[in-house]
Amino acid sequence: MLKLYQFEACPYCEKVRLLLDYQQRPYEKVDVTPGWGQWELWQKSGQTQVPVLQDGDELIPDSTAIALYLDATCTDRPLLPTAPEQRGLCFALEDWADTALIPNGRTVTLAALVQHPNFRLAALPETTPDWAKAMVGAWPGELASLLSSSLGIVRPAPVKSAHLALQQALQALCLMLEQQAYLLGEQPTLADFAVAGASMMLKVPESQYVNLPAGLCDRGIPGLADDVNYQPFFDWRDRLYKDYRQPRDGIE
Repeated sequence: MLKLYQFEACPYCEKVRLLLDYQQRPYEKVDVTPGWGQWELWQKSGQTQVPVLQDGDELIPDSTAIALYLDATCTDRPLLPTAPEQRGLCFALEDWADTALIPNGRTVTLAALVQHPNFRLAALPETTPDWAKAMVGAWPGELASLLSSSLGIVRPAPVKSAHLALQQALQALCLMLEQQAYLLGEQPTLADFAVAGASMMLKVPESQYVNLPAGLCDRGIPGLADDVNYQPFFDWRDRLYKDYRQPRDGIE
């Protein structure tokens, strides 16, 4: 059976889980413990980042490389279009999800953790939203670039820029989906699952597909998750989950 080395709240891992479920491929999740578990993963794969997919003796790191491997080894449900222009757009949208949607989502999610000037990661304020507490666990090694090591304060300029970029992205996605079932037409592709996985950071799906604390479903970043202008995108995303994502480990 395939093994997926992962963090549960990581959107890159969620992209891979969506792909595996879409292709109806059984797999076992192996949760990597930040720190020591990442060292053990490095001994296996030569890197500390997740996701890493194991298929027998073969180890495939990186969500894009995993997607290409899955596409090459399952012809019944391809992930990439055959037409060159569509294939190029698919790769471009996946890269956009990985390099823009996810980093910007990370920035605004971490910003939601900051409730007062003396914020410390070791002692989250009681007023911190539960969904934000859960999401921060996905990036144990990436907080320093957004939080001051001495004061623990998210810098306002990058947060404002990230929030604006996400508003523009959601508006664009709503327009792209206005007259077609999926981002590139009438069949789902890697682009759809990459964008859907990245959007988990913006608003948790309405049903509990991911093993996060109870009560987080259908909640997310204020000003994005609750804006009616972006509801068509989140409705589309939740339909995609209903059609293809499978609950696991007893999650209903």
